[in-house]
Amino acid sequence: MIRLEPFTAEDIPALIAWSGDEAFLLQWAGPAFKHPLTADQLERYMAGSGDPEISERLIYKVVLDEDGRSVGHICLGSIDRSNRSARIGKVLLGDPSVRGRGIGSLMIEAVLRIGFDESRLHRISLGVFDFNRPAIACYERAGFVREGLLRDARRIGDAYWSLIEMAMLEDEWRSRAASGEP
Repeated sequence: MIRLEPFTAEDIPALIAWSGDEAFLLQWAGPAFKHPLTADQLERYMAGSGDPEISERLIYKVVLDEDGRSVGHICLGSIDRSNRSARIGKVLLGDPSVRGRGIGSLMIEAVLRIGFDESRLHRISLGVFDFNRPAIACYERAGFVREGLLRDARRIGDAYWSLIEMAMLEDEWRSRAASGEP
């Protein structure tokens, strides 16, 4: 139904168009980008990414198999080969016409496959704001375990958002795969 392909300079305009307002940008990208999102920020983000053997970050666009259309973005970043760990981030299903079809779950499954099966990682983590219940449910269905809460971790205007930390270990991934769980 989907495939992950390397994010390239040609994908920058779509990601900028999907980036939304300041609050939405913080929600899907964390503090990595400043509003408004620009091509310069994305070019810096892309620098040094792409090579699965040496890069600290693997950046992908999400492509629908049915028509080849790019509908989202996801990153496997903070890759630490010594500790065999990484962090999923910048998860965005940008095209609203495909929401509600399970694509978010497929995106997570695809990036976990890259992390655990191809990159031979031991631990993959992520952070999700505590009010983002659909994303939390998606990550829990994928097998992520809540590890803690960072209270008031990010400021947006006069408000603070708390961040739930979640992770999955390679034995949990392998157990799910062996049992046929998605």
